[in-house]
Amino acid sequence: MTKTFTILLFVSMTIRMYCQEAKSYQIRTVSFYNVENLFDTHKDTLIFDDDYTPLGKNQWTKERYQAKLNHISKVLSQIGRDVTNNAPDIIGLSEIENRSVLIDLISHPTLRGLEYDIIHFDSPDERGIDVALLFRKTAFLPTSFRSHRLLLTKQDEYRDYTRDQLVVGGLLDGESIYFIVNHWPSRSGGEARSRPNRIAAAKLNKRIIDSIIKQSPDAKIISMGDLNDDPTDYSLKKILKIKTKEEILEPTELYNPMENLHKKGIGSLAYRDRWNLFDQIYFTANLYLAPTPGYKYWKAGIFNPSYLIDKKGKYKGYPLRTYANGNYVGGYSDHFPVYIFLIRPLP
Repeated sequence: MTKTFTILLFVSMTIRMYCQEAKSYQIRTVSFYNVENLFDTHKDTLIFDDDYTPLGKNQWTKERYQAKLNHISKVLSQIGRDVTNNAPDIIGLSEIENRSVLIDLISHPTLRGLEYDIIHFDSPDERGIDVALLFRKTAFLPTSFRSHRLLLTKQDEYRDYTRDQLVVGGLLDGESIYFIVNHWPSRSGGEARSRPNRIAAAKLNKRIIDSIIKQSPDAKIISMGDLNDDPTDYSLKKILKIKTKEEILEPTELYNPMENLHKKGIGSLAYRDRWNLFDQIYFTANLYLAPTPGYKYWKAGIFNPSYLIDKKGKYKGYPLRTYANGNYVGGYSDHFPVYIFLIRPLP
């Protein structure tokens, strides 16, 4: 009788595990892409965009602009598709010039039928590059959006104009969630010299996250962007206090899945034969901790198919960029996109 009970118990457990494994899940893709200077061809007298005009240094013609749209729309349509059979539901973008290029992008034949909409504000960056959020209207309903200014000062005490941080709140399949899109100050002038600017950006990001949590303690928050810092740098580990899985204790603490990728030597851009993972997506731990209902983090990745990789020359193995050493290459971007999957069980 004991043997019979043991066998029945084993069969029961096996069936239950099989049912759990067979359970259906809804998957949503959240991605970020620095598209490397997506400019239109028109001169804007309010910004320094002379290089990206037909007569400018880069000879930025309508043909080159159209080729850029072809490339970026192709990439965006394929991120995560091997898993979801669809394009991303949420896309953070950086290095876009204005709303006009975003309209051209989502109107491209590759993306036109996917019902993307745009949230964008003009930021005071001197080159005129902004951040933006694209979202599929079938998945996400925005309920609030705001642009937060990052105030920086140069050594001569003049204002240093840079990108805003975009905050969008809304309903992802009816569940409340917040997205923050960043493009932190570059390493121009050297990493150490420019570090205070990225620390300031991290402090602004922390204030935004803390403010949301103060109003909504259970808020799920996803922050993404080109941070110009790696996951283990001071701005993320000490200012944002991002933790590893083993260190997380509270749902409001921050977790960055990109840190494990970085430790394995995986990057989203390369400089002087060194890979960096500046493009990151991190989030409040309630998207990771098991008891939390609704959407949860599943896994992260870097989208780097072979067509996005330079096959020859000095930059062999790097992201295939639009310009290299001042010459038109006709590639995609000097960054690879990054993404995470969110999942929730279907009833």
